[in-house]
Amino acid sequence: MSAQSEAGAGIVSWEEGGRRRTAVWRSESGARAPRRIAVADDRMAADIAYKLVCEGTALLWRGDYHGARQLLAALGRRVDRKPPKQGATPRESFHLYRQARSRRARVLGMLLVPLEIAPGGSYAVPLRRAPDVGPACAAAYGTADGAVGDLELVSLRELQGVLGAYEWRRKGVVVDALGGERIHPYHGVFSPVRGEYVDLVAQAPLPRQEAGGIVAFDIGTGTGVLAAVLARRGVGRVVATDVGERALACARENVTRLGVARAVVVVRADLFPPEADGQADLAVCNPPWLPAKPTSVLEQAVYDPDSRMLRGFLGGLAERLAPGGEGWLILSDLAEHLGLRPREQLLEWIADAGLRVVDRLDARPRHGRASDPEAPLHAARAAETTWLWRLRRAAD
Repeated sequence: MSAQSEAGAGIVSWEEGGRRRTAVWRSESGARAPRRIAVADDRMAADIAYKLVCEGTALLWRGDYHGARQLLAALGRRVDRKPPKQGATPRESFHLYRQARSRRARVLGMLLVPLEIAPGGSYAVPLRRAPDVGPACAAAYGTADGAVGDLELVSLRELQGVLGAYEWRRKGVVVDALGGERIHPYHGVFSPVRGEYVDLVAQAPLPRQEAGGIVAFDIGTGTGVLAAVLARRGVGRVVATDVGERALACARENVTRLGVARAVVVVRADLFPPEADGQADLAVCNPPWLPAKPTSVLEQAVYDPDSRMLRGFLGGLAERLAPGGEGWLILSDLAEHLGLRPREQLLEWIADAGLRVVDRLDARPRHGRASDPEAPLHAARAAETTWLWRLRRAAD
């Protein structure tokens, strides 16, 4: 039983029960619709399933939901039998690691489950013992567009990510720099689980004594965590920018929850806010740390092709700073340890932008991969430091 996707339509079709069926293909990561689909259930052995997905045949699960979870775990164990190869250089090891992760995601993404449109534009998984996915899917996908009973297909791996993200959003992430209060990340918006960069913004000296008179820009605000930290420090006005509608909604909700909405305005902008917002005494940016191409929405917070956001922030900073103002660039040096971007290049970009370094604060990472010798790219992660570069215009 196989299927061919209708090119460019986001529609897949397959043979089941003697008739041809169709459904909408859904993928938040932008994965291509599978060209071949076979129907599977609890009777399928893991080795056979693994052979099929490696050959490019997706499996549409029709058995028990928990059986699908068990099969996904079994597929993961088989993929992981071949760990990423080590390259001759850290840079080569990084690219081999990303290739292995990409293959793993591709193989595990071939186990599909049906999403059925329920009354009220909600979603349900029509499988035995399936959880209630309605609230999580509504948070990630919005209201379903279709008739009750229509089907969409989604990879089980993505659906698990949607369910996990909804729990993060519902429970929130404790942020020490906010006095233990919580940030509630949306699906696809990077969660502030690495607290060292937030702590640096909470500790760095503000460019002026009278915090209440400071105007600050938070470039690429994401969840709004840094904007909230600045407002809690007494910064009088924070203009927080982002290009993603989901991030903008997330930031607005968080600053409202935290009671700082009067000080923080969230606007849609690519890097700096509109010229009407004038100049800032402080501009903060925590761009993606690694110059590589993201393969999913969430990876956009980690990978920055050709260091676009980093170079854009530096290139536009001088003209948007008020006299005596500062730019705070928060950046890990992991790219340096991986051989992806030398320190000299960063310093050259700073100088070419008409800026100078007035100070540099550092923090060591606290995540488990930095201390786990078995973790991928351990040597680079163990040497990693997160920096807050305090920058001013060269003429100031």
